[in-house]
Amino acid sequence: MSLKKKYLKSKPVCKVSFEFVPETLETTQSVEILGEFSNWEPVSMRKVKSAFTRTIDLEAGKNYQFRYRINGELWLNDEAADEYVPNGIAGDNSVVTV
Repeated sequence: MSLKKKYLKSKPVCKVSFEFVPETLETTQSVEILGEFSNWEPVSMRKVKSAFTRTIDLEAGKNYQFRYRINGELWLNDEAADEYVPNGIAGDNSVVTV
């Protein structure tokens, strides 16, 4: 898993590229990213070679909680997250700071 950030000079936006590399690609049919930036609505990630990726424009100067959902049921955090915060349900959420 990885996060790549690219800040735009023309406006206060950061393009964040999320990448999820499954341990077993054969059994991973879909990966979605859900977070504060989408009101926790699922955003499908695209399968590119051996990884699932998605780039999302985020307003700079904020923190955003997020998680990955695998095959519609398994929830995972990003190992490359800037930090983790308790989610109040069971465990933590990943946080990206831009």
